[in-house]
Amino acid sequence: MASAVTPPRGMRDFLPREKATREHALAVIRRSYSAHGFDEIETPVMEDIQRLHSGLGGDNEKLSFSVLKRGIEKSDLETAVDADDPQTLADLGLRFDLTVPLARFYATHRAELPGVFRSVQIAPVWRAERPQKGRYRQFMQCDIDIIGDASALAEVELISATLSTLDALGLQGCTVRINDRRLLIGMLELFGFSTESHDAVLIVIDKIDKVGTSGVVDELRAKAPELAEATDALEAFFLRPQDRMMRPFGHDAIAHALPEGIDAALVAELASIGDALDADRIRFDPFLVRGMGYYTGTIFEIAHPDFSFSLGGGGRYDGMIGRFLGTDVPAVGFSIGFERIVDLVDLPDQKAADSVALLHDASTPAVLLQSLKTELIASGSRVRLERKAKNAKLQLERLAAAGFTRVATVQSGDEGVDDLRFRALGQ
Repeated sequence: MASAVTPPRGMRDFLPREKATREHALAVIRRSYSAHGFDEIETPVMEDIQRLHSGLGGDNEKLSFSVLKRGIEKSDLETAVDADDPQTLADLGLRFDLTVPLARFYATHRAELPGVFRSVQIAPVWRAERPQKGRYRQFMQCDIDIIGDASALAEVELISATLSTLDALGLQGCTVRINDRRLLIGMLELFGFSTESHDAVLIVIDKIDKVGTSGVVDELRAKAPELAEATDALEAFFLRPQDRMMRPFGHDAIAHALPEGIDAALVAELASIGDALDADRIRFDPFLVRGMGYYTGTIFEIAHPDFSFSLGGGGRYDGMIGRFLGTDVPAVGFSIGFERIVDLVDLPDQKAADSVALLHDASTPAVLLQSLKTELIASGSRVRLERKAKNAKLQLERLAAAGFTRVATVQSGDEGVDDLRFRALGQ
């Protein structure tokens, strides 16, 4: 019995209809981002292994695929395994996101780029995930980034372009949750959490949407009993009356959602983003964390009332490019969760365009078929040549499902398109 022939785990084939939907969504995204002044770039699928494992990618580094060096000897393999150091075997790795490659790209081409660079990257990335629904080992990312602008205008442009793109895709009702990592740290300090505990505490707080505030408190008490007093302060703050994520974005809403004593300048800075955007489409969420440790300021996620999961996110990462250049460059980016969004996008009715199928016998001269096809293509039609099947009904149903609007059977006496007798499909 033959074994199943399937793609590698966590990777997928796409049938024509699925591929058409994906390409339609990508075309909409590209047009929208271009209209907002972003320029598309391309980076290699592989980067230097030490660059990928430099600490910039957070937990995603652990999921990267490494590429073995050429000409490795058996003894080298045994030594590397004994030393538990895979980097001695690999000098390259598949990119696990598009942000680290962008930082390297900017460091390489800075002299050729404008002072404020607005980039689009749309490309596959690879992670050694444990395959499950919604998690793949190869998937598409759609990123826009602004490098060289430290002002809130950069965030405004990214959020505006992202919401506009979601609207163009037909995903009405999306909002953006916004926070600032500096405000998060400020809250932890006010509650009394020690500096060395911040990362671990934020990891727990990041689960708030899944386990709720009580779950966060319970986990902190179990994992860090030495932080009991600070955890008590956090719990008291959770229990105070407040409308998390439900108040319109603005200075008063942000201040109301934070403990007294937080940096007023940071509140004003974050509130200024809302001054230039539709306040009904953005929400301040004081406990939005996002897991990437490289975020240095604002962070944001796309929310939709019909879905419990995020449709994308991003934030400011002012310290990343400096790791390559030796001098800090402000940077902020926003990524649409393409693999989630594409399942929610409807393909436009392809029957609006003229798509023609020409049915023929095996004996029909190729020169005649090619001549008819060329003439129809020149008139703006999409054309497919198909040999007539025994099951004509099933063949026509498949053609209609593939978006073909008309069909004609080529006869031996036909000399041109005017001789063909077309029938409508799918009506």
